Parts: sequence; structure tokens; C-alpha cells
Amino acid sequence: MTISSFDDILKEPRIAVDFNELLEENLVLLSKGDFKKDCLGNVVKLKEGMKVKIYEYNDYKDEEEFLLAQGVVELNVSGCFEVCKWNCRIDEDGICCKTRAKR
Repeated sequence: MTISSFDDILKEPRIAVDFNELLEENLVLLSKGDFKKDCLGNVVKLKEGMKVKIYEYNDYKDEEEFLLAQGVVELNVSGCFEVCKWNCRIDEDGICCKTRAKR
């Protein structure tokens, strides 16, 4: 996964997730329903096998952090958090962390 600069991270469509909601090392809860807004405001219709880019933004006292990944949409058949319909199976690149000091 190549990111040219911190400011460019959200210039491409990414769906927000909470990486504290990992069901497995490479599986995160994605959405309760079939539609989810990306960081650009586009409404994305989720479907099985769809490739997506995901992120989490954290704003700490002295730094900003992005956790980034990409993967494939899967139906949530884990038996956990049944309110969630869709998960994201993170690809072999895993989760990448980008940080910078606050300006």
C-alpha cells in the first residue's frame, strides 16, 4: 500500500471502520446495512467480494494517526455481532499505521 503523503490519505475513497472491532487478525466489522458512506461522501453499495479500502482516524494530544487497510467485503457469518451484516477481510498487506505530529 503506497501513500505519497499524509494529506493524500483521504483523497481516495475509503470507508471508516473501528479496528477495535476486529473479529480475527484480518477480519473487521464493516457495516450494519448494504450502504455505507466513504470519506468523500459517496454512498457505496456493499456486496460480497467487493474490494474496499478502509481506515480509522485517531486524533491524539500531540499527533494524528491513520490506520489503513484494504480487503474484500464478506457477509458476517462469524456468529458474533449479528447486528452487523458486512465485514471486511483484510488482505495480506495487513493494517498500516501512518502518524504525524500535530501542526
